[in-house]
Parts: sequence; structure tokens; C-alpha cells
Amino acid sequence: MTLLTQSTTLARPSHRLVEVYDSDAYLTDSTAIAAAERNVVGGNGYHLYLFSLQSDLEVEVTVRVWDAPQPPPGEAEGVTAVSLESETGILVIGQFTFGPAAEMSLPRPGVYEGHVSWAGRVAAAEYYEDALRQIEDDWSTARIRQLWDDNPQPEQYVLDLWYVREPEENEDG
Repeated sequence: MTLLTQSTTLARPSHRLVEVYDSDAYLTDSTAIAAAERNVVGGNGYHLYLFSLQSDLEVEVTVRVWDAPQPPPGEAEGVTAVSLESETGILVIGQFTFGPAAEMSLPRPGVYEGHVSWAGRVAAAEYYEDALRQIEDDWSTARIRQLWDDNPQPEQYVLDLWYVREPEENEDG
């Protein structure tokens, strides 16, 4: 099993959400967001939402594309199966209200299956809650940002994907 491409970025989970989506699939899906709030990850085939337990600490998002199916990692706190269609072959890692954090090119357009695993989610939320209690009225934005950056246990999401087929034909075109 060969790793074809990998991209890692930091994203702020505004409204506790980080998105991964095809560059043409930018419309918000409230049903998928509700699923993410219940299950950590929710999607609609073109758009994945990752639900954090906090809204200010950056989270690490890694997308790995393999040439064959991969087993879920054993050290993760959780894992869920996903399917993601990319008609353009370009994935966007989005910060919900802050816009794109990064883009990555897939080996080719198509439908990818795989899984999302996560670690550090609860620890980051606990650090965040403790940090909020430390902040005083006279703290500068820079001092608060440093507190966020000092998180000793970063929240991480890993998307392991592999190509399964060509994208669906667009009926509009």
C-alpha cells in the first residue's frame, strides 16, 4: 500500500467546525453539520464537517491519499468511515467562517472512500476550558493567542482516503 499524496494544515474550528470539501462544493449543509455534532464527522458526499469541542485552538488536519484501502489507525480516539466525491480533484480545508485554510490536489478527480480518525479532541477541549478561566480583562489579543498556541495536546484529524471510481456525471451540464 503506497501513500500517493499527503497534506497537513492547521485550521481554526470556528463554530467548532472544520470543513473538507471539493472546491466546487461550497454550499453549507445543515443536515451534515447536525450529523457532525452528534458523531464528530458528518458529510453529504461532497462535503465533510469535523466537529471540535472548542472553537479557538487550531486543529491539525491531515489528508492522506493511498493507492489501496487502509485499516483504521489503532491509536486514534475515534474513527468513522467516509466517502467524498471531488469533481475538480481539489480539496479545500475550510475554517467555516474564516474561509479556506488550505487546498490540496488529489491524484485525480473522483469518488474517494476512507475513514477519518481523531486524537486529542477531549484534551484540547479541557485545555481550552481551563485557559478561558485564566484570561483576565486586561489581557491583550497577543497574550490570548499565545495561550491558545501553548496547548500541550493538539487536536488532530486524519483523513485516509483511496480512489474508488470516476465522479458522477453532472446532469446540469
